[in-house]
Amino acid sequence: MSETRATTPVFPPGRYGRRRDGRRRLLLPAVLAVLVGVAAVFLAIRLYGQYGDPDYDAQIVGWTDVTDRQLTIRFTVRVPAGGSATCGLRARDYDGAEVGRRTVTVTAKGSARTVDASEVVPTSARATVGEVVRCAAAG
Repeated sequence: MSETRATTPVFPPGRYGRRRDGRRRLLLPAVLAVLVGVAAVFLAIRLYGQYGDPDYDAQIVGWTDVTDRQLTIRFTVRVPAGGSATCGLRARDYDGAEVGRRTVTVTAKGSARTVDASEVVPTSARATVGEVVRCAAAG
């Protein structure tokens, strides 16, 4: 049996460009991975602060007293202890068109963290659905 020896080829200098020495350079990909990770964490924290688990969380209980001119919306709002919230209420007709809108401020009594509210929304036509669009800190 014959054995062939593996040798590194010798190329004329300057003819084929810069040659690699065979080692991988991992510093640049590692630094880029760390930077991308830090940016992702920063973005996640910022978006959670903007859109995540709000202090002012509203839930619809129901709506009553539906007429051609008004709709009474019953809802609860979670607020910081003793705080108040400004909520936008909306009434929509069967087709989904907005027929009434009202902004109200609700305040928790004492150290309560939830507010049960019932508010009348004037409408321009008969409403079929009442909604709490958004609640935010009063002020």
